[in-house]
Amino acid sequence: MTHAPVAPDVMRMADLGFALAATLLARYGLSLESVADGQPIPGSYWGDDEAGIIGHTVYARGDTPVHSLLHEAGHLIVLPPERRDAVHTDATDSIEEEDATCYLQIVMGDALPGVGSKRIMRDMDTWGYSFRLGSTQAWFEQDAENAREWLVNRGLLSAEGALWF
Repeated sequence: MTHAPVAPDVMRMADLGFALAATLLARYGLSLESVADGQPIPGSYWGDDEAGIIGHTVYARGDTPVHSLLHEAGHLIVLPPERRDAVHTDATDSIEEEDATCYLQIVMGDALPGVGSKRIMRDMDTWGYSFRLGSTQAWFEQDAENAREWLVNRGLLSAEGALWF
């Protein structure tokens, strides 16, 4: 007997709804495009249900994990606006930008009612993100100072490490 793969227990866009996420992304000059269930997600690096990015647009379906949407949006947010136009699927090869993106997606979780940074970190672990301290939360609390400073120095977070709104 063959069993269908079990999807990891993470918060999905269908749980959150698109309106709250679209409002958050709009604060950064980004748009959110909903993709019909079962259709391929444009600009998705990993395929399947993972969010995609093209230019200033983030694409997601109802089954897209919220952490994936925030991660891909984070890739666009950390880029200067003039670099966003050229993005299609893969935003960067920079380790500093990748770390900043991970940090930002966690912080952005707190800007979404019913989500929060703790949920994002738990979902990142469930999904398989790998940090040298063993968990996303340990990385965020003990080893992510460079990522936070990178975001603060570019005006994307306050000196306290919070979003500006």
